[in-house]
This record gives sequence, C-alpha cells and structure tokens, in this order.
Amino acid sequence: MGKQALQRLWWVPFGKVPEVEASELNEALRSDSPPQILDVRTRREYKNGHIEGSIHVPITELRSRVDQLPFDRRKRVVTICLTAHRSIPALRVLKAHGFEDVLQLAGGMVDWRRKRLPTRSE
Repeated sequence: MGKQALQRLWWVPFGKVPEVEASELNEALRSDSPPQILDVRTRREYKNGHIEGSIHVPITELRSRVDQLPFDRRKRVVTICLTAHRSIPALRVLKAHGFEDVLQLAGGMVDWRRKRLPTRSE
C-alpha cells in the first residue's frame, strides 16, 4: 500500500489503545486535577448530550485543528466518541502531535449513558 493510501486511512479504528472506564472517568472529572476531554463526534451528536467541560472537534476536522486545542500536552486527555471507534484514531492523532497521556473512553458515550452518568445538552 502506498504512502498516499495510508494517509487516507489515518482514521481507521484498528488495534488496541489505552482506555478508561466510564465510572472511573466520572470520578476523575470530580477530582482536583480532572483530565481534559476531547469529544470527536458529529455536531449533532455533541449537541444531543456531552460530558460537561469537553472540547468538541469532529474527527473529520481534528488533524487540521489539533494545534489549536486548548490542552496541556503533558496532562491526561480522554478521547470520546459514540461507540469507541472514532476515538481510536483521535487518540493516535494526539499522540502523534506530542500529547503524552491519552486514553479513550471505553464503550464511548453509549456506555456513559447506559450507566446514567451526567451529560449536558445544548
């Protein structure tokens, strides 16, 4: 496979990545040093309910906007999507841009909602 073909496939959700469970993330968000949250779902998905304090950048825009994120690259970032598929390539983009501690939300927002954890709608 050529280099151009590989560049077009950056978003493919393959392989294992570090994860955090929904209940563990919910606890961490109430701590003195909460993780930074990047939600890579569509605008409609985000408006229908998101984790308070999350930053929204659709996965389709992430590579062009990663350097504009208001995040500290040395602090933990958790990537979030609906079912933990788009958050995998998001995690890889962040790691490739120097973010040191990146996890994805296991099960995505589907699992978050299933556990009836708090969300905010616009």
